[in-house]
Amino acid sequence: MKAYDIRIYPDPVLTVKAKKVEAFDDELREIIDSMKLTMQISGGVGLAAPQIGISKSIAIIERNEQQYILINPELIEFSGNITSEEGCLSFPGIFAQVTRPNSVKIKTRDLNGEEKFFEVEGYIARAFLHEMDHLEGKLFIDHISPLKRGVIKKKMKKRALGDQDEKN
Repeated sequence: MKAYDIRIYPDPVLTVKAKKVEAFDDELREIIDSMKLTMQISGGVGLAAPQIGISKSIAIIERNEQQYILINPELIEFSGNITSEEGCLSFPGIFAQVTRPNSVKIKTRDLNGEEKFFEVEGYIARAFLHEMDHLEGKLFIDHISPLKRGVIKKKMKKRALGDQDEKN
């Protein structure tokens, strides 16, 4: 098991739809174990496989010692709306007010490929939807105004250029 580097925007892997998981095998378990380690080291609540450069439909969420593994998740139902501050490991230090459903029902697969359902609300529902967005190549900034999104993109691109200058 190894920890991965978190991919930071504007890394193109973050905006590509992830491929469905077909094989529920040891490789999948290794990816998930590495994702858990990476998320814990990074201090995140959730992590999607594209954030570590793996284009597979896998996400994990952990909150209050409750752990959720989402493989090929699908949104079945949602209700209510709530606006709250959201951040992302792929956008370090960036936060924005995002409106999302307050309650969701998700169909997913477990490590053995068995169908499973989760009904969650509040903060965990927000985390599920945030990570599921990553699997679709969407980012939390896609849910904010074009003006604010533009400012954040510009800031992140400038940061990426600065990181490139340091490496050269």
